[in-house]
Amino acid sequence: MSTSPAGMSIHLEAEVLYQSLLRHVRGWLVQTGQPVELVGIASGGVWLAQRLRVDLGLAAEPGVISSVMHRDDFASRGLASSVQTRLGFDVNGAHVLLLDDVLYTGRTIRAVLNELFDHGRPAQVSLMVLVDRGGRQLPIEAAWSAARITLPAHQTLQLARDEQGHFSFAVDTAEPA
Repeated sequence: MSTSPAGMSIHLEAEVLYQSLLRHVRGWLVQTGQPVELVGIASGGVWLAQRLRVDLGLAAEPGVISSVMHRDDFASRGLASSVQTRLGFDVNGAHVLLLDDVLYTGRTIRAVLNELFDHGRPAQVSLMVLVDRGGRQLPIEAAWSAARITLPAHQTLQLARDEQGHFSFAVDTAEPA
């Protein structure tokens, strides 16, 4: 649970949002009629892609993409111990479904798009997220999100996963600057 700037209480049920994502992706796959490659952004997006693969009965392992090498704050953050990019398909001409847990400023998406294009030129990239929290600093939007919320800049929202693979959200609060 978290509070919005207006003091409203926000409660996000990650499992309910995941089920909404699953229904949407299932319909989207039928609608596109194209073979689609699932690619999760480390780490929450990877969890989503892995679970979607199982729930949709897809054979191919989802790709994993990291933003580390293309971040615009690399100098201040350094090389974090992060999952490395693994794409088990030819990116050239592929239809890619990019998955993430929370969309905020757009900077991570910009970084992973640069990383993806380092591996080839996809025919199409669509972005779907569980939560769009606004606060965009770049002109990047998700094709679909299960929820839209507003959080103060000093709060972070992250997807958590328990040992059974069930999702929840963790809200962390730093002292406002």
